[in-house]
Amino acid sequence: MVIKREADIPVIEGSGNVFADMGLPEAEKELTKAQLASHVRQVIKRQRLTQVTAGGLMGIDQPKVSALLNGRLANFSSERLMRLLTALGQDVEITIRTKPRNRAQGRIRVVGEAHA
Repeated sequence: MVIKREADIPVIEGSGNVFADMGLPEAEKELTKAQLASHVRQVIKRQRLTQVTAGGLMGIDQPKVSALLNGRLANFSSERLMRLLTALGQDVEITIRTKPRNRAQGRIRVVGEAHA
């Protein structure tokens, strides 16, 4: 049996920020918003909330919940997304610390607890 080898496809390792890899302006800000929105989605899914119910808890209407769940984040700031998380019963903690010497500049990260 002969196994046909497919052509090698060049692979470039990403930076961990798809927005930066695509060369978008304010990449770190966009990644932070995407990560916060992902946590909102996870909470809504974990609590089995409808969009209407989730919207009621967060104080936004269903079309805005739909936009959020579908990744349309232009009308959502990081601050607003954090407020939505607290409205859904989540604690949001902001920790500031000195960056490691081996990194040129500071960064923003969103880290959430793992849920079963």
